[in-house]
Amino acid sequence: MLRMFLLVVMVGLVTTNMVASVKVEKTEYKGWPNCYRVSNGEIELIVTGDVGPRVIRFGFVGGQNLFKEFTDQLGRSGEEKFQLRGGDRVWKAPEDPVATWAPDNVPVVIRVTPTGLVAREPIEPLTNLQKEIEISMEPSGTTVTVSHRITNRSLFALEFAPWALTMMAPGGTAVTGFPPRGKHPLNLEATNPLVMWAYTDLADPRWKFTKKYMMLRQDPKNSEAQKLGLFNPDTWAAYILNNEVFVKRSSSDPTKTYPDFGCSFETFTNNDFLEMETLGSLTKVLPERTVEQVEHWGLYRNVVLSDWTDEELDRVLLPLVRSVGSTQ
Repeated sequence: MLRMFLLVVMVGLVTTNMVASVKVEKTEYKGWPNCYRVSNGEIELIVTGDVGPRVIRFGFVGGQNLFKEFTDQLGRSGEEKFQLRGGDRVWKAPEDPVATWAPDNVPVVIRVTPTGLVAREPIEPLTNLQKEIEISMEPSGTTVTVSHRITNRSLFALEFAPWALTMMAPGGTAVTGFPPRGKHPLNLEATNPLVMWAYTDLADPRWKFTKKYMMLRQDPKNSEAQKLGLFNPDTWAAYILNNEVFVKRSSSDPTKTYPDFGCSFETFTNNDFLEMETLGSLTKVLPERTVEQVEHWGLYRNVVLSDWTDEELDRVLLPLVRSVGSTQ
């Protein structure tokens, strides 16, 4: 009887392992014939092979795409200038109008792995940098690890930071957290920068601030650009759209120097999209060396917020953030 019980348990484990797995398949996606779908049966993402590296879609299987797509740029390639396209990409920081905006409009090499894939572009002729994105999906559940890498293929050391930018679909709200708060006069030291751009307008109604959180709402009817940055050792952001939540989370080192007056996180919006961006530290990258920005992603459904207060965000959103990866 015991032997039969053990046999049943073993068969059950085998069956579970067979069901809970990551599948990678080549597929056409909105005009691009060489895309790759990574899925564990519950969530899915699409990586482009004809341009990139890009993650152009992330969502529940059969559900909405939480990422922005520029319809007129889908299925195209070979353009001379950089195309926004949408989705998730990797850039070099700090931003400059030439090297940062180097086109990524040519095919990438896709290498399939047991948990996902690696998408690597050719060496950029303009910058002598080579970018890649690695996807590592859990065999079950709704979390993914995404590694954004840049390799210096030049003959000289270059100083820059890896920059992971995710363009979100219109109509949602982004939330990020400040470092732990305190009270005066017990806490007299400064804790973090809050960085503005020349076009930042804190009177814009799309911004909302509480003691613990900063929020930015995407409004398709408002074309004025807005942007802020900050530093948080536990860098994270969440985007809420149609009762679904996308979370990205990374770790940051307060002993290192970060771009843009010390930002580990930046958020931008206009009337087309909202962008949630994490940044690595500024590094002197020697020839043939690589820097990376690792993010942990999570996706959740049926999330209802009754208000945008500290108490409600603590209750509803913070547990979701804490369930996405370990930043320690």
